[in-house]
Amino acid sequence: MNHVLKSAFCAYRLLIRAGDLLQPLVLVLLRLWIAHVFFSSGLTKIADWDITLALFTDEYHVPVLPPNVAAIMATCGELGLSSLLVLGLGGRFAAAGLFILNAVAVISYPGLTDATRQFHYFWGAQILVLLAFGPGLLSLDAWLKRWLQRHCPNSGSG
Repeated sequence: MNHVLKSAFCAYRLLIRAGDLLQPLVLVLLRLWIAHVFFSSGLTKIADWDITLALFTDEYHVPVLPPNVAAIMATCGELGLSSLLVLGLGGRFAAAGLFILNAVAVISYPGLTDATRQFHYFWGAQILVLLAFGPGLLSLDAWLKRWLQRHCPNSGSG
């Protein structure tokens, strides 16, 4: 193998290794960012519940659910699922729930501008990364998996 090709392969292997080392940190930052977006939205909802109910009654047209039920579910989902995401506990479950909340927001709010719709698409893509890769090594999910493997060796690999 010629020297240039060998150097290119070595550089590529180094790049992949660096990416592997950075992945846990990137996933933590992604979890924190997404959680911040949704948790902030949940805090806004509980800050004035009368306005939240009015918005779900007049502005947001959530399919199938009565407005008060949709408001409660959205608020609990934003606060609870984003908290789980920060911890990396039930990380894929939390990401799936937030993905659904995000999709329902896009579907049910006709007042979204093109710019705000793009934000929702961006958040959705970030959440899909968390669904695909999980919460990463710096999470309670990873810690629990390691703990179970040490303390319950016959429990299986998953």
